[in-house]
Amino acid sequence: MTRTPLLLALGLLPILATTACSAAGPDAGGQKAAAAPAASAGQRPFTATEVSRFDQPWAMTFLPDGSLLVTEKRGKLQHLDLASGQKHEITGVPKVAYGGQGGFGDVILHPQFASNHVIYLSYAEEGTLDTRGAAVARATLELDANGAGQLKDLKVIWRQSPKVSGEGHYGHRLAFGPDGKLWISSSERQKFDPAQDMGGNLGKIVRLNDDGSVPADNPFASQGGVAAQVWSLGHRNVLGIAFDANGKLWAQEMGPAGGDELNLIQRGANYGYPIVSNGDHYDGRPIPDHDTRPEFAAPKVTWNPVISPAGLMFYSGSLFPQWKGSAFIGGLSSTSLVRVAFDGDSAREAERFNMGERIREVEQGPDGALWLLEDGSKARLLKLTPKT
Repeated sequence: MTRTPLLLALGLLPILATTACSAAGPDAGGQKAAAAPAASAGQRPFTATEVSRFDQPWAMTFLPDGSLLVTEKRGKLQHLDLASGQKHEITGVPKVAYGGQGGFGDVILHPQFASNHVIYLSYAEEGTLDTRGAAVARATLELDANGAGQLKDLKVIWRQSPKVSGEGHYGHRLAFGPDGKLWISSSERQKFDPAQDMGGNLGKIVRLNDDGSVPADNPFASQGGVAAQVWSLGHRNVLGIAFDANGKLWAQEMGPAGGDELNLIQRGANYGYPIVSNGDHYDGRPIPDHDTRPEFAAPKVTWNPVISPAGLMFYSGSLFPQWKGSAFIGGLSSTSLVRVAFDGDSAREAERFNMGERIREVEQGPDGALWLLEDGSKARLLKLTPKT
């Protein structure tokens, strides 16, 4: 298949084994690939300091007081007081379907969290007849003076439809946009064709009101049903969504064997999976590239060999002024932190930092530091600050 050399020059060896993205194993990139050229520890412009450790962490978000919520895949929500280092498990969380890539997912705050204390959680949920699907719930977070707490009035406001067999490709990344709407990535659950089927919400980016209802101005609202939730379609496994400073939504997704993507998400657009991809099937069968079907929205950056992207955020802080406006992506198989630079709607990989471990999540802290969560058991929470 054809390639675009400028976009594909950097990367790691492609993940060719089907187990790399199997429902029984970790996310795509379960195998460590050979290292690509990347800044070593001595060349990094930052110092990485271990702050805490977690068991299979998946996502984190900062509270207004500077403390941290962290989800762990097995089904725990942890509250970490960064000042004291004390960690407390939050009770009242939903039951998760743990296994493969499934379990606890994302955690974010309502835009008015300071006054309403509402948070949003995503997780894998059991269905009937050995099926599963992602779900999103909202709840009120109550913390006591010691940092322990509970979730109250938990309510499921969205579910993947249909629930299917397998334990892979849930997606379930969450973000609130400048419009106050809730955005959800719903991956295709390793079932391919549902990404093009408007009868379900698999392989889609979903846009909802904060209570889970459907905005009347969604592009497919007139179709009713599940289709009314959909903002864009034709996605594979979207493990990061974030808004840039101009209010544009970007999403990164894992490609098949090759073809990881960074996409600018447009209203009603079809991103082509599984009809087109800049990667191929794991069994070696080719998939036509995006340039063969111009009616499908093409990625702004493609990685082949892959980075196995996880987590996405845009930097707006002052600790690293040279990075303001850049995006950062955690790399799983690439064991890296990837910086993406932008020129309008164009994007390119600008830097790659070898972190030596699979990076599951990246966030910006209140003081402008970068925070990383490693993947797996005994995973470190790292704080990145400028070298002095």
